[in-house]
Amino acid sequence: MSDIKPKRVDIVSVAKAANVSPSTVSRYFNHPELVKLFTRRRIETAVRKQGYIRNRAAQTIHGIRSGTIGVIVPTLDHAIFAEVVQSFSDSVAEQGFTILLASHGYDQQREYAILRKMLEHRVDGIVLTGLDHDEAVFRLIDKQAVPTILMWNFADDSRYPSIGSDNIAAGSMIAEHVLSQGHRDIACMFPPTFGNDRAQARFFAVMQTLTEAGVSVPDHWQLTTIYSISDSKRDTLELLNRADRPTAIICGNDILATGALYGATAAGLRVPDDISITGIGDFKGSAEIEPALTTVRIPAKRIGHEAGLALSSAIINPGSPTTGRHCKPKLMIRSSSRPLNRE
Repeated sequence: MSDIKPKRVDIVSVAKAANVSPSTVSRYFNHPELVKLFTRRRIETAVRKQGYIRNRAAQTIHGIRSGTIGVIVPTLDHAIFAEVVQSFSDSVAEQGFTILLASHGYDQQREYAILRKMLEHRVDGIVLTGLDHDEAVFRLIDKQAVPTILMWNFADDSRYPSIGSDNIAAGSMIAEHVLSQGHRDIACMFPPTFGNDRAQARFFAVMQTLTEAGVSVPDHWQLTTIYSISDSKRDTLELLNRADRPTAIICGNDILATGALYGATAAGLRVPDDISITGIGDFKGSAEIEPALTTVRIPAKRIGHEAGLALSSAIINPGSPTTGRHCKPKLMIRSSSRPLNRE
């Protein structure tokens, strides 16, 4: 067995294989937007065949971009953020970036620790989910002067440019729809709102809209349920097995609404004939389940795409202004809700 180690592939080897200059290969990695598509493909083929890996640590020491963007989301347990993260990843990949993804489990202190580690790895940009974060997180970003986007929520006065939907508008929209169908006995099922400004905004808007319409939601009809189809099914079944039961349930997201549909069926009720159920989100599958879910669409793919373009531009063109963008929610009326039958 030979002890001779194979010669390490360097940038010159890649350049020769692709029939370009070493500076073009360097540009391909550091500023891919400046390299023609045909040339990028040739270099990529050479990199794959040569098995070339560049030294990121050495590059970042010299101030060269790492080509990595840190994305921090609350959870990876469900598909809530899958669409937006996938769309974001696809968008930045077109500009030569890859993502470093982590979740904090709705724990702001853990989010701070994750952010520190990402910045230690010299990521070129940061994406945070939502608008509400610990002041230490904002202070760290300010000190490091790293391009940052707040994704999923939108507000004109957000600390950093925000790209997402107005969750207050989404909550008002679904509550107004249920009220317009004649329902007055309405229950609400929301996830825990602590550390979750999306749920906070939606719950506030729903309750305010109902109150302004003269509808009061009894305490035992205000359900707090974690992001779980099984838990929301259980809580719905318990609610609907009571002597007094609502004619409609407004859920804070489509996962809870899906569980509520199963819970209603388990209680021997027909949706929407006996009870209307609505969600917020319009995630993959919400239109295909039976009955199809009435919900408010949060345009996840558009949010991810727009956020990816905005952050890539901020990294590639430092100093250029980055503005927030409101991707408006949209009411999707389907068969899980219907006008109240007063007969």
